[in-house]
Order: sequence, then C-alpha cells, then structure tokens
Amino acid sequence: MTHFDAICIGETMVALVPEDARPISGDSRMALRVAGAESNVATSLARLGHSVRWVSAVGADPFGEIITRELGSAGVELGAVGVASDAPTGIFAKNPAGESTRVHYYRKGSGASRMTPDVLAGAGSARLVHVSGITPALSDGCRALTRALVAERALGDAIVSFDVNYRPALWRGLDDAATVLAELARRADIVFVGRDEAEELWGTATAEAVREFLPEPRILVVKDAAIEAVSFEDGEIVRAPSLRVEVVEPVGAGDAFAAGWLSGLLSGRTPRERLRLGHLLASRAVQIVGDCPVAPTADEIQIFLTEE
Repeated sequence: MTHFDAICIGETMVALVPEDARPISGDSRMALRVAGAESNVATSLARLGHSVRWVSAVGADPFGEIITRELGSAGVELGAVGVASDAPTGIFAKNPAGESTRVHYYRKGSGASRMTPDVLAGAGSARLVHVSGITPALSDGCRALTRALVAERALGDAIVSFDVNYRPALWRGLDDAATVLAELARRADIVFVGRDEAEELWGTATAEAVREFLPEPRILVVKDAAIEAVSFEDGEIVRAPSLRVEVVEPVGAGDAFAAGWLSGLLSGRTPRERLRLGHLLASRAVQIVGDCPVAPTADEIQIFLTEE
C-alpha cells in the first residue's frame, strides 16, 4: 500500500471566473478554473514537493476530465477518485468585486455529494489527512464521511487536519452549522478557522476566545484576514502578521494558507515558520484570479523565512 505525506478528501468543481476579475455582466469573458478547498490544499502541497492523494468523485463529463487532468498535472495522485456515470461534476461561478467575492453554486446532486464513508476503503494511508467543513454540508453521506475521518479516525494514526471553512449557503441554518462544525473541530488534531467565521458561528470575538471555546485540538490556528494569524500549540501562543499585498481576488487564500502551514508541519518547521509559510502562500493566492498560486521554490522559502 502506498503511503502518502497527505490525503485530502472533498469535492472539487469547475469554476467560471471573469477573466478581468470584475463583476459578471453580459459582456464578461469567463475562464474555466478548477477549485475545491481540499484539492487546492492538495495541489499546493504537491507543488511544494509532498506526496499527496486526493479522494473524491467527479461526473463522467468534460468538467470532471478538466479537474482530474489539472490535478494530475500538478502532481496530485488520483487513484482514489471515482467517476459517477449518473451524476454531474459540480460547477460554481465567482462574481468578484474588489476584496469581496460572491460565489454561486451549482453542485446539488453532484457525484462528490454522493460520497459516503465507503470511499475510505481505498483511500490508503498517510501521515496527515485534511478535510474541511464544506464536506459535511453537502449531504448526509458526506457528513457521515467527515465524521468517520475526524471523530472515528477511519484512516488510523494519520494526523487529522480540519479547516472549518464555513459556507452559509450550503447549510440548513446557522445553528446546524455551528453545532456540527464545533463537534468536528473538537475531535481534530489541527484546526484552521477564520476569526470572523468563528465569531459568526460561536460568538467568539478574539483568537483567545476561540481557543477557550475549542480547547481540545492539539493545535488551533486562528486567521484574522489581513491582520495576523495566531497558533495555539502545547500551551504556546505564536502570532505572525499578515503580508501586505494588493488583493486581486481573495477566494482561495484560506486554502493556500493551510497548505503552506501544513507543508511547514510536514517539513518539521517551527510554529512561527509554519504561520509565515501560510502567509506567503496566501499572499500569492490573493494576487491571482485562480485559487492555487505558483509555489515558491525551496530557495525562496529559505530566504523568506530568514527575513523579518
């Protein structure tokens, strides 16, 4: 059985993105992009030199082919990706407006939304498994799958990384989301959450308040957009300011941050170095229209980490 550095599990869709990064209109020229929280992390990790498998399902359609071709070309292993002959690949459209972007989903009944814990039988093994709070919102089967990964440790001794990634449009209501996402976060080893989404979900206004609400994860990383990221690990609190860059389009920054941070973990870096690597990838993500930035080279990372 092949052992990977990381296994990332979740739905990926084809995104329709205005080429000029302006709001959609009748004159918009739309580009096709590949985007999904977990596959964004998988792609960036692979580009950073890690062995990564993506577990999911796509439809037997051109959109599914676009997704698998792009992820495969990035170096992501696809041996556990199913192809549904009777369900489509999900699609969404980005409607950018400066530093805010509305996302319109067309994913109900997609091949990936039909996933259940059964897909884990062929997932393989890894040092780390990463999943987000998007997956349990897709269907009852996907909710069971996420619980199997996080709460029941279906992939054995793998470190469980959970990005809260709250998407209000996917949930039955705030109360449902708040309950389920808190339950999953409390059972994970590593949790990523935005300070703003934590406040919306659980009423926690500061990073310290989030930690008080979620004392169980060994590592908690709270991201405060353009201000800072804070990690809580083994009693140590580490803060790192965000990088100042011009924002073209913000969607994907959180996934890039998680990938940079997780790469640092897999490479044995310190808590502060992990935060800074997260910021480096996130800063690159917000400067492009797509979700996955060009990965820095090993030399670029080394130079960056020695700078203050």
